[in-house]
Amino acid sequence: MTAPSELRLLPWVGPEDKPCYLSTDDRSGYISRLADDVESAQLDFATELLDQVPDTLDDAGAEPDEIRSLARDLASALRDVSRVAISRGCLLAVSDPHKL
Repeated sequence: MTAPSELRLLPWVGPEDKPCYLSTDDRSGYISRLADDVESAQLDFATELLDQVPDTLDDAGAEPDEIRSLARDLASALRDVSRVAISRGCLLAVSDPHKL
């Protein structure tokens, strides 16, 4: 059985927005690869949103609803990126505790 310190925080949440973890020694398994793909998509989406920010904020004609929508999307992306950072930080610590 995988030690609790070796659980991987997955990039999605479960029921009631509780974190999901993967317990496996196989980092190339299906769920691990799926999690890698989801993390990559989440990071790409966050980058796309960040690219939109200057144009939206510099547009004097931007509607308040457009700015609120962007802010909601940014907050959601920040939660995802934070989860990815925590997960990858934990993976680094498990892989080589001397790197942290």
